[in-house]
Amino acid sequence: MEPRPPGCPAPAEPGPRVLGLRGADPAASASSSSGAGAEAEAGRRVPAVAVVLPAGGSGERMGVPTPKQFCPILERPLISHTLQALERAYWIKDIIVAVTGENMETTKAIIQRYQHKRVSLVEAGVTRHRSIFSGLKALAEDQPDSKLSKPEVVIIHDAVRPFVEEDILLKVVTAAKEHGAAGAIRPLVSTVISPSTDGCLDHSLDRARHRASEMPQAFLFDVIYEAYQQCSDYDLDFGTECLQLALKYCHIKAKLVEGSPDLWKVTYKRDLYAAESIIKERVSQQICLVMNTKEDEDHVGYRLEEMLKNELNHFKVTSGALHHDGTDLQQIILEQCYNFVCVNVVTSDFKETQKLLNVLEDCNLSILYPIVVISVHFLDYKLLPFGQKMENLMQIREFAKEVKKRNILLCGLLIYYPQDDQKLQESLRQGATIIAALIKERNPGLIGQLLVA
Repeated sequence: MEPRPPGCPAPAEPGPRVLGLRGADPAASASSSSGAGAEAEAGRRVPAVAVVLPAGGSGERMGVPTPKQFCPILERPLISHTLQALERAYWIKDIIVAVTGENMETTKAIIQRYQHKRVSLVEAGVTRHRSIFSGLKALAEDQPDSKLSKPEVVIIHDAVRPFVEEDILLKVVTAAKEHGAAGAIRPLVSTVISPSTDGCLDHSLDRARHRASEMPQAFLFDVIYEAYQQCSDYDLDFGTECLQLALKYCHIKAKLVEGSPDLWKVTYKRDLYAAESIIKERVSQQICLVMNTKEDEDHVGYRLEEMLKNELNHFKVTSGALHHDGTDLQQIILEQCYNFVCVNVVTSDFKETQKLLNVLEDCNLSILYPIVVISVHFLDYKLLPFGQKMENLMQIREFAKEVKKRNILLCGLLIYYPQDDQKLQESLRQGATIIAALIKERNPGLIGQLLVA
């Protein structure tokens, strides 16, 4: 397709079929508690924004039969993690996901299962640029039967970059509003060289003078839509850089915004393990200790808390008693805590742990990430026969099987008490190490196990 003269309108092209999927917010987030005033202020600063998320790739470099955007990370598809990251920016009005026809129902099921919101689906093209163009058409006002409103600014991101933060999204949107186009960049890790036709070195680039183009990128909608309408079939089939299209066809020089190291793209199979490790670390940052102790036994639970703080010195540990109505857990749930340690002193049943599980099962917190619950029991073997004690505690297996259906990983920890102070100190230290490992690893293979410190 030849570039048309400036000012000459493009002929209308058939628009994509748009499938709207709008679920409820999976859980009230901290941002929702900031109040209408903060939301109104953000609304004044941020223009009308939409996101186009191309997700039609086959993931050949991944070397697995499943396209990488659907590969599981903590038992949830990668694309769901990316959608969650975008949804944190509540000022984004619409998220358009371009997927192949064969994966349309799969993506629809993911959106519904994980209750993603503000998401619409369009059919992807055979290349990345054609998929992006399909998403832009869905937002354009010149398309018949369009159910979406045209944004002032559109963000283009990748379905396999799950760690994008709201801060960089806002930076590229603000820069695009001023300059017409903007994109995140990062320093080059390796020097780029150009080989000659005979396979020898022709020349190399000065790494200090060049940068790697990353995502997200943002554009005034009219600019990038104009560029895609003008660009050639060669650009649509072989191009990869959206900023270059804005420069080539609309003469818009993009503002380059320094991005964070978290903007990397899941490309190879090893990247899946790296992404899972990062997510595990993030969801393990906060631990809630639920104390079920008598007043004269509180010191045991709080000594365990101190041990945990020493073991996890950069984690946030909070503690308190569990009220019967569970209202004391609501704020913790709002803060997206995914780790609970239920401390039971001189009891061999799971009544208190069951109360905690009931509260967690009633909320939607475990939709996105598995919740780890560790039922800790301090038992005096002199007061209760060993056989009866173990019979009571082995009920954890049945509890664990049941709550696993709700993505809750339950296991138990037994600490003998009372002991002499030195032995108790060592048991508490071992117990803290076990708890830390269970929370960090989040291994579903350990559910229903009763460990001894």
